[in-house]
Amino acid sequence: MSNRSSTHSTFVIERTYDASPARVFAAWAQKEAKQRWFGPAEDGEHELDFREGGRERLVVHAHGATYNYDALYEDIVSDERIVYTYNMHRDGRRISVSVTTVELLAEEGGTRLRFT
Repeated sequence: MSNRSSTHSTFVIERTYDASPARVFAAWAQKEAKQRWFGPAEDGEHELDFREGGRERLVVHAHGATYNYDALYEDIVSDERIVYTYNMHRDGRRISVSVTTVELLAEEGGTRLRFT
């Protein structure tokens, strides 16, 4: 018998930024911009091929462990939406598989980001 388990759930995080949807989108789409908030740490590595069918890979060494993030971009609508699947590993053991949708909603004076 496997000691693996599965839990299915959904959560939503919303944030508002004083920036246009195009600028917020660029923070996800441009490697240099994304590295400012997503990684890697000084001893990590990051690859980003931001396009439908493209992949993203992040390796971070933290708290005595190695974390691997591997994503596949499924749907991209410039300045509006990003849909991707990803899995996370800790020391080579899968700890999570997820589907994520990032919506960028224009609001007066900025953008509301909805992360589901």
